[in-house]
Amino acid sequence: MLSYQKFYLQNGLEVIVHEDPSSKIAVFNLLYKVGSRNEKEGKTGLAHFFEHLMFGSSKNVPVFDRELERVGGSCNAFTSPDITNYYITLPASNLETAFWLESDRMLQLTLSNKTIETQRKVVMEEYKQRYLNQPYGDVFHHLRDIAYEVHPYRWPTIGQNLQDIEGFTREDVLDFYENNYSPDNAILVVGGNVTLSQVENLAKKWFSNIPPSKTKANGIPQEPEQKEKREKTIEAKVPTDALYKAFKMSGKTDKGYVAADLISDLMGFGKSSILEQNLVKKGKIFASVGAYVLGSLDPGLLIFSGKMESGVSSKEAEAALDAEISKFLQQELPEHALQKIKNQGLAMKSYESIQLLNRVFNLAFYASLGSPELYIEEFNNKSNIKAEELSTWANEILQAEKSSVLHYQSITV
Repeated sequence: MLSYQKFYLQNGLEVIVHEDPSSKIAVFNLLYKVGSRNEKEGKTGLAHFFEHLMFGSSKNVPVFDRELERVGGSCNAFTSPDITNYYITLPASNLETAFWLESDRMLQLTLSNKTIETQRKVVMEEYKQRYLNQPYGDVFHHLRDIAYEVHPYRWPTIGQNLQDIEGFTREDVLDFYENNYSPDNAILVVGGNVTLSQVENLAKKWFSNIPPSKTKANGIPQEPEQKEKREKTIEAKVPTDALYKAFKMSGKTDKGYVAADLISDLMGFGKSSILEQNLVKKGKIFASVGAYVLGSLDPGLLIFSGKMESGVSSKEAEAALDAEISKFLQQELPEHALQKIKNQGLAMKSYESIQLLNRVFNLAFYASLGSPELYIEEFNNKSNIKAEELSTWANEILQAEKSSVLHYQSITV
């Protein structure tokens, strides 16, 4: 288990300290419990857009990156459907600089029209380059749209369309900031060559005067149960056909999540997986294939995806995939294959624990789910699950009527 100590400020900021005297550096990770899941239709992409805005200026910090580089630090951030995460790595002796920088932009970020318009151009260019001008780039725009009817997971973090990004007003941006970027909606984890008393003093000094948000978060629409298969076909100038088949599954902290994760690993993770062996090495339909889960806080997706060999249609590929899924559901799962996947999970956990940044982020992420203890709880649940239980869950999850299928078909012009 990752060692940690925790305390709260009166304004609601949750602070977690991970002491590692063997490290010469410190990692400062500030997680905000907001992502594209918290957006409304017509205003999609705001969470990701705001991540860009946070690297502008604040009242006492003209250029965020420059001030950090002066003390030998570096930083980055990412937005997901469920969270927005900012992290700084710097010499432990310069830790206070991170507190200064992050507290200043939490309390008094500069949101001038010039900054908003500059970042709007950057994000719109990112949207075009990564999602519109890349082969298969808009896959998740289409797949999410057919898999979800009302939940905000139906659009990707970049946004549902360019029009939404073009339409953000300064009032939209200010509302988003005031509603989400507050201490009571954040989790701070500091790790490395630090002490609890040091972090307590710095947290109180730099964050205690920031007021909590006065607004209450809106509820997230609950996705209705899916009772029939959904399909969509896209024709585009891509090298070959591609297939994406998604099944509804449990949310990250719900019963059945670890089973779905293991099912995806058994069927489609790595060169020794069932799909790789049967559909790529022994078959002539798939050029590549895999399976994975999205790891969503709310009920998410277990996805099978693959690219076809030249001239092979995605319809033919789906039939081959369905045959493998049917076979998987009917057979008794071999314990040795399950144990191999569990061993890979143990190896991954050990690898993650080597890097201080990974340890700090895991503490922040699982705290956002409810408690840092959920990290080891999830691992233990995965390690202890039996083949019979996994088979039961597989038959529950991999039902045709719970699937959403995207056929991405190649056309010649």
